[in-house]
Amino acid sequence: MSNIISHIREPLILGDRTVHDITEDVARSVEGKANKWWWFVFIIAACTATWGVGCILYTIGVGIGSWGVNKTVGWAWDITNFVWWIGIGHAGTLISAVLLLFRQRWRMAINRSAEAMTIFAVLMAALFPLIHMGRPWLAYYSLPLPNQFGSLWVNFNSPLIWDVFAISTYLTVSIVFWYLGLIPDFATIRDRARVRGNKMYDKVYSLLSFGWSGRARDWSRFEEVSLVLAGLATPLVFSVHSIVSMDFAAGIVPGWHTTIFPPYFVLGALFSGFAMVLTLTLIMRKVMSLENYITIKHVESMNFIVMLTGSLVGTAYITELFMSWYSGVEYEQYAFINRATGPYWWAYTIMMTCNVVTPQLFWFKRIRNSFVASFIIALFVNIGMWFERFVIIVTSIHRDYLPSSWTMFHPTFIDIGLFIGTLGIFFTLFLLFARVFPVIAQSETKSILKQVGSQYYNNNGIAEKANNTAENEDLEEDQTESENDSDETKTEDE
Repeated sequence: MSNIISHIREPLILGDRTVHDITEDVARSVEGKANKWWWFVFIIAACTATWGVGCILYTIGVGIGSWGVNKTVGWAWDITNFVWWIGIGHAGTLISAVLLLFRQRWRMAINRSAEAMTIFAVLMAALFPLIHMGRPWLAYYSLPLPNQFGSLWVNFNSPLIWDVFAISTYLTVSIVFWYLGLIPDFATIRDRARVRGNKMYDKVYSLLSFGWSGRARDWSRFEEVSLVLAGLATPLVFSVHSIVSMDFAAGIVPGWHTTIFPPYFVLGALFSGFAMVLTLTLIMRKVMSLENYITIKHVESMNFIVMLTGSLVGTAYITELFMSWYSGVEYEQYAFINRATGPYWWAYTIMMTCNVVTPQLFWFKRIRNSFVASFIIALFVNIGMWFERFVIIVTSIHRDYLPSSWTMFHPTFIDIGLFIGTLGIFFTLFLLFARVFPVIAQSETKSILKQVGSQYYNNNGIAEKANNTAENEDLEEDQTESENDSDETKTEDE
């Protein structure tokens, strides 16, 4: 009876896959040739990345005067992109860590891609502060180095400095957590390469697998370290974006200095991060031929989270509007009125539509269980969250206390190229990751096969074959016991 599964739940692994099939399907992405879909997406991403690298080099050579910033709007697309990428990098490790702590089975198909997304997104975010410095080769000024370099007294009261510490710590823990989960799969690729006589794969993956042998001691340590890292990563997720929010909340600009910013930014980061995980998961499902492992059940579970976080973000928007009215401060009230009715009203409308209205469509089961609709809504959420950061930053500072300093921000082709280019770099790195590293945690997927595999379900959603297997095992144990008893009886008689 322990193997009976509720009829409400659907299988998470389709196609009647066996343990051997899982190994073959996961290893195919590393050992085999890429399909046409992978090459199509990779060429587009590589071309876009090349454009982005050119814009980065141009900015470093000419200076940030090539952007559309001015004396009033000193922060614009660069900081918008920075906060947007940091938000996307939040959900990857959170999905993997929190779902691991709660032992959620649907985590297995998406955790590897989510963790990789975190690393690449944080790297893209780190580009923008470096470029904004104007002289990125002097980035070490932000570190608490010895004073041999001159008067480099770091201001520890600045949240910008704590950004460096929080993000670097989060990136380090995320990389270790991601790499640790890859080790058993590296060992599988290594062993398969030895059998096939592929010396290059043998050497490379032997180095990457750190001598993994698959013994009970290895798995015990693997579980212990995974839980420790998951416990460390979870609070870091909340600390990083709380500190990022202080970059704004510590200022005196109307619309920024508010105590709601830390939870507001964390919720926004989780919202945009889950939407990007959903986007990448659906792309990888098609590009890497993982239809049997990324099912509609996985997509529906993520849609529930997107719907929940979207509702919380909408509540934060309403809270902001209420507090600006309740405060009685005319500057605060004007900042929010200007957002909704000023020159950037269109950005505010896009933000509210994409972030508040669109996720509510997931209340309808037909939309929630549609791959195409889920992909489109996830794209809308990603767009809306970018405009949220744009609205917070640009509309709050483009009209200062003095009307004489009011001005508009207009992005240049360099601003646009930097943003689109980082998207290209991100997808290029992600697609290369999918070709070199296994994108499914095969060892963990195998461990849940008998609980969530389609071949163990009958029409009522009950693990029929699993029950039969358990009954057969019980019969074999009874036969073995009876045979042992008869042998003991014979020995006593003799």
